[in-house]
Amino acid sequence: MEKLEALNSVAHRDLRIHPMTGAHPHFVQITLIEAEKAASCCPLFFAKSPETGRFGLGALFGFAAGEVLVEGANEANAAFLPCNIQRQGFFADNTDIVVDLADPRFAPGGTISLFDADGNPSDEMRLIQRAVGVMVQQTPPTQAFIDEMLRLHIIEPVDITLNFDDGAKVSLEGLYTISGDALNALADEDILRLFRKGWLQVALTIRGSLQQVAVLARRRNERLVGA
Repeated sequence: MEKLEALNSVAHRDLRIHPMTGAHPHFVQITLIEAEKAASCCPLFFAKSPETGRFGLGALFGFAAGEVLVEGANEANAAFLPCNIQRQGFFADNTDIVVDLADPRFAPGGTISLFDADGNPSDEMRLIQRAVGVMVQQTPPTQAFIDEMLRLHIIEPVDITLNFDDGAKVSLEGLYTISGDALNALADEDILRLFRKGWLQVALTIRGSLQQVAVLARRRNERLVGA
């Protein structure tokens, strides 16, 4: 059960946290501002929320729950660390940051301070504040981008099936990408508008990130050899 409290530099001065805990999700929601860095090591896809049915943008770290194939991700040392992971246990509530003290990150024995002796945010807390801020500020423009991609009919389901050395077959289901054909067929005025908003580059980045699927598949096969 959640135990939510508004973060306070006085009440929580002595609070200590653990590094990010628990299994790294194999698919993590990201925002537009994170797309370029995420695409350096992850394929990016759209997926529908099971709660709302709305599309979100995410980075794929593995092909199944519990599988993480991006190098360094389990140690929080990957080339890309999503803000949604960095802010584990911390949430925004209007202008306040709220902590869920029931989250394993706040379990006894934590060693990372949130505030210094003067009540100022520690370096780790500043990183968390930034991550929460990115999620708050960038979620609306990310949704606006997705809505525009849908309006232009350039989001399409992926059709990728992977065959691995152990005989396993994995189909990427429930994931969507940017249609290269539909993007190329857009009217000049639509292309120009997307370019001026910075959305054309994001769309191309998402499409281009599909090459990372082969990288993750190769890494999965390499693990099979080493098992």
